[in-house]
Amino acid sequence: MLMPKDKFKEQFAIAAAAAFQKIYSDKYRSIGREQVFNSDFIYENLEKPKDPSMGRFALPVFKFVALLGEKPPQITSKVVDEINRILKSTGNGPVLVDTKAVGPYLNAVPNFMESCKATLQEILNRQVEYGNSNVGKQLKVLLEYSSPNIAKPFGVGHLRSTAIGNSLRKIFKALGYEAIGINFLGDWGTQFGKMIVAYRKWGSKDTLKGNTVANLLELYVKFHEEAEKDPKLEHEAREAFKLLEDGEKSAVELWEKFKDISQAEFDRIYKILGVEYDWVTSESFLNDRMEAAIKRLEKDKLTKVSKSALIVDLNDPRLPPVLLKKADGATLYATRDIAGLIYRWEKYHFHESIYVVGAAQSDHFKQIFKVMELMEEAEHLPQHESMAGKVRHVEFGWVKFGEKTMSTRRGNIIILEDVIDKTVDLVKEKIKEKNPDLKNINETAQMIGVGAIIFSQISVRRHKDVNFDWVEVLNFEGETGPYLQYTHARLCSLLRNYDGKVSSDIDHKLLDRPEETFVINLLDDFPQAIEDAVRNYDPVYVATHLLKLASAFNKFYQRKDEKGRIDKIISDNKELSQARIALVKAVQIVVNKGLHLLGLQAPEEM
Repeated sequence: MLMPKDKFKEQFAIAAAAAFQKIYSDKYRSIGREQVFNSDFIYENLEKPKDPSMGRFALPVFKFVALLGEKPPQITSKVVDEINRILKSTGNGPVLVDTKAVGPYLNAVPNFMESCKATLQEILNRQVEYGNSNVGKQLKVLLEYSSPNIAKPFGVGHLRSTAIGNSLRKIFKALGYEAIGINFLGDWGTQFGKMIVAYRKWGSKDTLKGNTVANLLELYVKFHEEAEKDPKLEHEAREAFKLLEDGEKSAVELWEKFKDISQAEFDRIYKILGVEYDWVTSESFLNDRMEAAIKRLEKDKLTKVSKSALIVDLNDPRLPPVLLKKADGATLYATRDIAGLIYRWEKYHFHESIYVVGAAQSDHFKQIFKVMELMEEAEHLPQHESMAGKVRHVEFGWVKFGEKTMSTRRGNIIILEDVIDKTVDLVKEKIKEKNPDLKNINETAQMIGVGAIIFSQISVRRHKDVNFDWVEVLNFEGETGPYLQYTHARLCSLLRNYDGKVSSDIDHKLLDRPEETFVINLLDDFPQAIEDAVRNYDPVYVATHLLKLASAFNKFYQRKDEKGRIDKIISDNKELSQARIALVKAVQIVVNKGLHLLGLQAPEEM
């Protein structure tokens, strides 16, 4: 994935490439590997030192050992002086970096004044556009996320997919991609045969009034309770779904009622969460496309009949065959996903199609993607007409409340709105305790409560499970959403208290203390955090970076002078106040932008 180049890194990479080519010219010619040591290769292999005091970025020379026949420290000691000589002799503007050899690394330390000036000017000039780029221009990315089942309340089980997907959509857009958010509702399958049977046996018109989604869940749970006593109910459910597939009027009418009720409920929840989509679709949308997909696979000679069912044998010992049709002719979830992927490719010709779905579905997506691979191989499609390598399952771990797991069938689903309501109530209590005179307490509590819930899902690497704990989630001083929102409110308060114009035309030398330096370096790294989030399909890179920035700013904010007094940001020293408030504004812009990318609101008062 191409990213815009950092001018400091680029200057170092060009000088380092020239230094390697000069000192090791004989070996270059003998091994014929000049391309390995060019500036692009060096730029792409730069790393960030674990200890910030050692430099802003570094080149590990381990990869050069086999080619140059020397130990890493020998290589770095040979080239470091030549790199610095080249940097100082270019004459094309200021020297942006100084290089030093640290064991097996070539560490680069940017010219602080140049770095500080460039960073603050860019942030204050670009404002909310800071961190954006056009690397994804004219590239279309599909992101499927949330995708709950109709006729059930929106449970916590769908929260993480919703939060991660919504954030990724925003982050991809920031890098110029045409990011299309898709909500693929589960509105088809045998479970709706179960719902139809349950409604006809135990439901009534009153079931579809009042708290209707909760009523539908009660029916679904009752079906499974009764089915354990009477296995014939499962057969009735299959028959009911077959009637639905065949278009039987009463079955279709019931299903449409379930669907309308659910969609209205989902829209209400998404509005609370601030979640957006570009295309809301469903499994039933693919009903008239599945047969064409099956015929295409049959034409490619990829299907066969096994025990009266139609399957695709993947010829892979790690993956079971894909079941396309049951013996009774009913289609399955896999059939719909195959038809859906074909449709999306034909409609969008995407650069990438991403499914933000839990890790439990990992084998399912491996199967679907393998079917696509076999189909395209059989049809000998050229690369530009193939989706090979363009489909991706972005998996994530479970959401748990202590050791409690969720099961819709058993009725122990944790309803998301109940979690939101409780969280908002707890926030209100905290606000009334700490800032009882705050205006709009209800609105602020809603922002913080919802933000706390969303942040709890995206501040953990997506491969790991999330254990939801209210005390941790609502900690205003921990690594939480409220902590970031509180930091933003503090920044806004400082800006309101400043009686003057915020400008990047300041004396940058006044921001040379360690606390300011660390903040400025983190501001400079923010665009990289956005790029890392896209590269790894994980908003946690933005979340983690914001936490580091907030922590660094609060240390700067609470810094004390030599007499133990708070070293105020706004003081009688006009030039110093101007410089510090410019830094405050830059941090506020980045925290605000980062919260937006994560799907959180940025309150100005708390």
